[in-house]
Amino acid sequence: MSGETTRKPGPEDLRRARVEGRGIALRGDDIDTDRIIPARFLRCVTFEGLGEHVFEDDRKSFPGGLHPFDRPELQRAEILVVSRNFGCGSSREHAPQSLWRWGIRALVGVSFAEIFFGNCAALGVPCVTLAEEEVARLQDAVEKDPALRVIVDVEHRSVMYGERSAPAGLPDGVRQAFLTGTWDSAALLMDRPEEIDAVAARLPYVSLWTSGAAPADEGE
Repeated sequence: MSGETTRKPGPEDLRRARVEGRGIALRGDDIDTDRIIPARFLRCVTFEGLGEHVFEDDRKSFPGGLHPFDRPELQRAEILVVSRNFGCGSSREHAPQSLWRWGIRALVGVSFAEIFFGNCAALGVPCVTLAEEEVARLQDAVEKDPALRVIVDVEHRSVMYGERSAPAGLPDGVRQAFLTGTWDSAALLMDRPEEIDAVAARLPYVSLWTSGAAPADEGE
């Protein structure tokens, strides 16, 4: 064995002050969650493998060549640049999960559907907004140069690429959660086992089960 010790990730490991990567543009308003991940993939037991099916139907019927998610030069893109009301439709969390598992680590757009925005935040994926003309300019730039580096600066609420910087919108509470690493509620909960045990000990229905004193099923 290597002698390395296993350490639980704390909030400092989960901070998202800045996301940097190549951009991928996806134009069009009102792209809903059924287009992001078709309903037939919601029957999965886990989210594993969803990334390969993101935009599956759109990719099969995309007019005029390859869908952006099929272009070889964009396969390592991490910043998705979208238009207005992205992620509308049903509240399926499979949509941001499929994007994250494909490799997307931040989104930039004119606006996002509220539930989709929240599901992304719960994955540690910032969704920041820009003015419509700034989004169009960024989409043009990443389409022209697939190697262009895009920086989503959560701390200073800006998006930077090339020589350009544009102010970005991100609610204060979400921004603070990204900066402090407290966006992952499950990780925060599991990092406090003593508090979990203390609360469980105060709950009669939990202490009954853990002590073995819970009543047996009537059919036994």
